[in-house]
Amino acid sequence: MLIHAPSPAELPALRSIELAAGTAFRGLGMATIADAEPPSLAQLAEFQRAGRALAAYEEPCGAAAAEGTGAPLGFLLWEPVDGCTHIEQVSVHPQHAHRRIGQALIDRAEQDGGSAPLTLTTFAEVPWNAPYYTRLGFRTLTDAELTPGLREIRAHEATLGLDHWPRVCMRRDPGPRK
Repeated sequence: MLIHAPSPAELPALRSIELAAGTAFRGLGMATIADAEPPSLAQLAEFQRAGRALAAYEEPCGAAAAEGTGAPLGFLLWEPVDGCTHIEQVSVHPQHAHRRIGQALIDRAEQDGGSAPLTLTTFAEVPWNAPYYTRLGFRTLTDAELTPGLREIRAHEATLGLDHWPRVCMRRDPGPRK
């Protein structure tokens, strides 16, 4: 698997990945999340220009290698928040689920972020959210551990109605995994 910045021409594909990945929420009674609008092309372009967008691709082989890496399978957006690499969004197309693409994107974001811890906000009870991130070495932060930037992100999420379902902030410190 190859992970690198998406090209500007690939940004519409990231929106398609987000829409496809969102459909799984419908089965949990979270139609609002399933129907949520993905990041706009302008938002994606902003992340891409800032060097804070990553996409995962099949590693080309044979004749396909001469044609490039093909369409993205998943993507990750991040931003600096209070000295941490904050994962704003990570999505993998359902056709490519269960291949550790999300994990590879997260590990690459950690690598690109240097010695900064990773943070994210997520749904506490959705199996492919907080429980998944726990398996990847994240831990849930207590209210006392929330930084000003994380508090601001959570407040914004509340205005979007995301608090209709339990949400948590999580953190993964750099270093070897158990």
